[in-house]
Amino acid sequence: MRKNIHSFTASFFSIVFIVIVIGSYVIVAQSVITGEWRSDSGSEKRTDDDKIHLSFERRAEKGHRNQHGSNFAYDDLQGLSREQTQNGRVNFRLVREAGIIECEGTFTNGKGAGTFRFTPDAGYVNAMKSRGFDFEKAAKSFDGVEGRLLSAALLNVTTALADDLKSVDLGPLDVEDLFKAAIFKVDSRFMAEMKASGFPGLKMEDLVKARIFKIDADFVRKIHEMGFAEKDFEKLVKFSIFKVTPEYLAELKNAGFTNLSSEEIVKFRIFKVTPEMLTELQNEGFSDLSAEEVVKFRIFNIDRDFIRQAKTDNPNVTVEELVKMKIGVRRNGTK
Repeated sequence: MRKNIHSFTASFFSIVFIVIVIGSYVIVAQSVITGEWRSDSGSEKRTDDDKIHLSFERRAEKGHRNQHGSNFAYDDLQGLSREQTQNGRVNFRLVREAGIIECEGTFTNGKGAGTFRFTPDAGYVNAMKSRGFDFEKAAKSFDGVEGRLLSAALLNVTTALADDLKSVDLGPLDVEDLFKAAIFKVDSRFMAEMKASGFPGLKMEDLVKARIFKIDADFVRKIHEMGFAEKDFEKLVKFSIFKVTPEYLAELKNAGFTNLSSEEIVKFRIFKVTPEMLTELQNEGFSDLSAEEVVKFRIFNIDRDFIRQAKTDNPNVTVEELVKMKIGVRRNGTK
C-alpha cells in the first residue's frame, strides 16, 4: 500500500511538473502586447498610393512609451484598403514571421486611430536562436522578448534575412544587427557590390554608414573615375557628409586643382569653395594657389573688390599681405 502511495505521489508530481512546463509554454506562446495605432493616410510621410503610414505605440516598463512608425504596403495589411481609410470602422492585421498584429479602430477623413494586439509566434524565437540570434538574451538590455518580437514584426525581420546575413563573412552578429539590416536594407547583395568596388572588409556598422550616407558601388566608381582611387572608407563617408560629389570633383579638376588630397577637398566643401570662386581668383592673378591659400580667401572673406583695391597700391600683393590687410581693416573699422 505504501509503495502504491509513493508511486502515486511520484506520478502526481510528474504530472504537475508537466502541466507547469506546458502551462509556461502556453503563456509564452500566447503572451500578447497591446497598444494604440494611428495613421494619416494623407500625410506627407506616405510615399505613394500603395502604402500607408502607421504609427504603433505601447506602454513599456516604468511608464516608458515605445513607438514605431513606418510605411506599410496595403498588400501586407489584411482587411485594409485605401478606400477604407477615408471613413468608417476597420479591422485589419499584419501577419509577419515574428507574429500577428491585429488592429481595430476608425478612420475619419483619412485619419485613423485605434488599438492593436500583437501575438508573437512561438517558433520564431527558436528559429532565430538556431541561427545564432538570441532574442531572449537581447531582451535583457531592451524591453523584453515580446517587445523585441513586436519590433521584429513591424520591421519584418525574417529568418530569410538572418540566413542571408550569415551567408557572408561579417564576423559575429547579434539581434541588433538584424534590426539594422532590416531598417537600412543591408543584405548580401549590397555587401557583394561594396566588396567588388574595393572594400572587402566592411562590417555591419560600415555598411549601415554606407546606406545612411548613400555610398554605393556607383558612387565609389564615379569617385574613382575622377582620379581618386580612395581605399579609406571613412574618407568616402566624409565625402558624402560634406557633399563632395563626382560632379564637384570634375569642376575642381577643370579649375586646375588636380592633385588635391581628400582632406583638402573636404576642407574646400566645409568653407564653401566653389569653382566660380577659383575662376574669379585666377582672373585676378592668383592662378597658382595652394589649397590652404584658397581657404584663407574664404575664411577672411577676401573677394574680388578687396583684391582690386589692394592692387592699386601693390600690384604684386601676396595672399599673406591680403590677409593682414583684411585683419587690419576689421580692427580699424575702416574700408
